[in-house]
Amino acid sequence: MIHSILRGGAAGAAGTTALNAATYADMALRGRSASDVPAEAADKLVADAGLHVGGTGEQRSNRLSALGALSGIGVGVATGVVVSLAHRAGARVPWWAGSLATGLLAMAATDASMTRLGVTDPRTWSPTDWVSDLVPHLVFGAVTYGVVAGCAPRSTP
Repeated sequence: MIHSILRGGAAGAAGTTALNAATYADMALRGRSASDVPAEAADKLVADAGLHVGGTGEQRSNRLSALGALSGIGVGVATGVVVSLAHRAGARVPWWAGSLATGLLAMAATDASMTRLGVTDPRTWSPTDWVSDLVPHLVFGAVTYGVVAGCAPRSTP
């Protein structure tokens, strides 16, 4: 079980790195700015928890941006662990199906939590917004599931 958790964490970290690379490539190609949604979610979570993020102005904004990014890493690693444990329990599907399911799971976890916090509403997204969210999550799914499935212990005859 511990090996599956560690493998899943590593898979989720690799997938998160791939997701970030895909996102930054999109930003570079289209010249778009980074999303403020993760920082807004961090701000809302901190406020809801009754905590205080120190600093003012740009310093506070930078802290919230970092907290938003760290929460994304946490979701990616946690998703990798869930997928690895499911794989260990026997949920074995073809690579393409596992990749798709893993990417959509991470996307749903992120988008649903952001929607519940009231910092975004996917019903108002443009087709370009959906593609900007979907493609990096599919990359995440491919890398994460690939690491989980590729690193799974194989039984010998």
